Amino acid sequence: MSDLQIGLIVLGVLLILMVLGFNWWQDRRVRRRMQAHFPSNEHDPLLGTAGQESAAPPRASSASAAPSPSQRREPGFNGGSPAGAAATGAHEAVAAPAGGPADGDDREEADPACEVVIEVTFAEPVRGADLLPVTQSMRAAGRKPMRVFGQTDDQRHRARLRGDERYASLQIAVLLANRTGPLTAIEWSQAWARAQDLGERFDAAIEGPDQQAVLEQAARLDDTCAALDTQVGLTLLLGGAQPAAEVLAVARDLGFIHDGPRLVWMSDVGLPRFTLTRGDGAAFDAGMGGVERLNLLLDVPCSPADERAFGRMVDVGRQLAQRLRAELVDDQGKPLADASVTVIDERLQVLFGQLEQAGLRAGSERALRVFS
Repeated sequence: MSDLQIGLIVLGVLLILMVLGFNWWQDRRVRRRMQAHFPSNEHDPLLGTAGQESAAPPRASSASAAPSPSQRREPGFNGGSPAGAAATGAHEAVAAPAGGPADGDDREEADPACEVVIEVTFAEPVRGADLLPVTQSMRAAGRKPMRVFGQTDDQRHRARLRGDERYASLQIAVLLANRTGPLTAIEWSQAWARAQDLGERFDAAIEGPDQQAVLEQAARLDDTCAALDTQVGLTLLLGGAQPAAEVLAVARDLGFIHDGPRLVWMSDVGLPRFTLTRGDGAAFDAGMGGVERLNLLLDVPCSPADERAFGRMVDVGRQLAQRLRAELVDDQGKPLADASVTVIDERLQVLFGQLEQAGLRAGSERALRVFS
């Protein structure tokens, strides 16, 4: 082998080592930046402690004070009033007002326990009026909702972009898992492509975590949610078709309110405790057809914890049955016994506790987001 060949081989090896070293440095830089935006919270069960993965519990069967306005709010894990859940259509409602004081930060922010964030940093601040037409269409990647947050050129955090402000960067938050399953490689690619398109339009640098790490985090979250996802149903057999208008009037008289095609029984904190739907899936005010069957459903993770969560639904179901001359049965078509109601409520208390321990408190913003 000639000296020239040996020299070329050595040069090739050096080039490969340089490329590997550069890639390592880039990966380390991205990770440091992501950690700066999402500080670890050792008290959050879904994130776990440093250097540890949170363990997913075994799928159950179906049957702080706000910072001052001058402080930059980093993504956190606050709960909050979930009254807007039904309107948003996402698992987690917008509990806090989207807009804070005029000179402060918005309170709504990304949740690193159930969302992955892509950073978009502009070379020069961009007007919100120019960004809004693009970002308003960034609602979902596949079946995973997306949210866009902004940081203004004067370091204010925004949950909703405003046309009269200028933005130094955006954060695109993509939900890691919901009832359609974990975030997939295709969905992540779609979200990344949206971010890249934004970067090309407005001269921005795009940064985000490694795809494999994202997919692994999504799978862990989905496993945890699947183990705790429980819904309990009851059925009202009306014995014959009854006019939908009369059924609706009775339900409203008992306290149900409209929420799209279904009716909901609200809790004191503004969340649905359970829902009422027609057996044929149609809206109550759709057409003139009769109703032969009604379904009551308690969506446990999305309903606030209650010592009589199931018993309360049974009480209302029995009132409906009496008013509609119907029979109330369980999901196996059998009449309900008082003893079984008590047993189910006791089991639900255990589940509420497990949800709390997993960082998915029933009815919380996070639970509403991932159990959608």
